[in-house]
Amino acid sequence: MVPGPEGRRDGDWGGAVKKKTKKAAAKRFRLTGKGRVRRRRAYKSHILTKKAPKRKRHLRGATLASHADERRLKALLSA
Repeated sequence: MVPGPEGRRDGDWGGAVKKKTKKAAAKRFRLTGKGRVRRRRAYKSHILTKKAPKRKRHLRGATLASHADERRLKALLSA
């Protein structure tokens, strides 16, 4: 049996540290079925009156994150 926190002074409970999902990343990114990272497009949240309808229409859909950022984003999303 592993002793409780009062039984050890160094704070080590003897178990492995759990990896936690970064919640900020979880709200902004999702993994696709093939493991790619999906993201929303920028520049579509406010001050939309001065942007052309065509520009707003093209910003509507989600897209994939770049390959350069993919490994870092997956590390943030892995639980």
